[in-house]
Amino acid sequence: MSQHNISGSEVFGPKPGVMLRSVKTSGLRRQRAARTWMAFIAGAIVAVGAGAVVMAAVFGPTLFG
Repeated sequence: MSQHNISGSEVFGPKPGVMLRSVKTSGLRRQRAARTWMAFIAGAIVAVGAGAVVMAAVFGPTLFG
């Protein structure tokens, strides 16, 4: 079992607690987060564009016809 995932009676043992001072984030994790945000923004733009096309198709003939 990993020392960072201690549970049960091991928590109250005589050993000192584990202190994590710093955790370096990897560049791969940042790139994956950036790709996720870009995909979300692109999806939102496509959804707004599709909504505008649908609204123009529904209300266009009555407004301009």
